[in-house]
Amino acid sequence: MEEPSTWEKILLGAAALLVLVWFMPGIKAASTRSRQAGPRNWRGVLIPLGLVMLVVILLIALVR
Repeated sequence: MEEPSTWEKILLGAAALLVLVWFMPGIKAASTRSRQAGPRNWRGVLIPLGLVMLVVILLIALVR
């Protein structure tokens, strides 16, 4: 596969900066809301994350 040219790298970097600027208000709002989250709210994130980790471990064990 051919390496991207300089103008393609510059264009990709500009697109990445544009995406960051576009999402910045939402990121700031989510950051302020997450500071106000209590322990009960974190349980709603950790339980599904733990289940996903168990499924991944099970799939890895089945492949071996």
